Amino acid sequence: MARYVLASQSPRRKQLLEWAEVDFEIIVEPTDESYPEGLSPEEVAVYIAAQKALAVRGKSGKTIIAADTIVVLGNEIIGKPKDRDDAVSILKKLSGQHHKVITGVVINNGEKEVGFADVTDVEFHLLTNEQLEFYVDKYEPYDKAGAYAIQEWIGVVGIKRISGDFYNVMGLPVSRVVQALKDF
Repeated sequence: MARYVLASQSPRRKQLLEWAEVDFEIIVEPTDESYPEGLSPEEVAVYIAAQKALAVRGKSGKTIIAADTIVVLGNEIIGKPKDRDDAVSILKKLSGQHHKVITGVVINNGEKEVGFADVTDVEFHLLTNEQLEFYVDKYEPYDKAGAYAIQEWIGVVGIKRISGDFYNVMGLPVSRVVQALKDF
């Protein structure tokens, strides 16, 4: 029987927890990803993660792990692209720029809740329109904040440098989550 519940349908979060050999099952409920005005980007990511945890709280008595990842360019929070044109447009904004990838994590057992945000700085090389369109057409990154996945082609050829947790950019700062579970 699984010890934890992952409140996420992200294949990347699932993979990272499996790599860490965390014993979990997945339960997902639809969650509104809107947030109150006036929150910092870190607070936004934690707020949405908390909403995901709350949505599955009544479905299981186990400890819930929920997460939400956002991309921040300047003061703009960039979520998942709506379609192909939006994905290409987002990647054009990120091309040649520094941005932050923020994952909010909430761990909740019904009696206690711990939340934190992990921030990774990412810098892209300047990429051509052809490269961006190739990536979007081949990898269809429509379910990814910032319209990209660092573990795919664009990460291999397009990322100039990162400062912080690589796995955070994939969607879960897994070593920090494991430490939090141990301390929980």
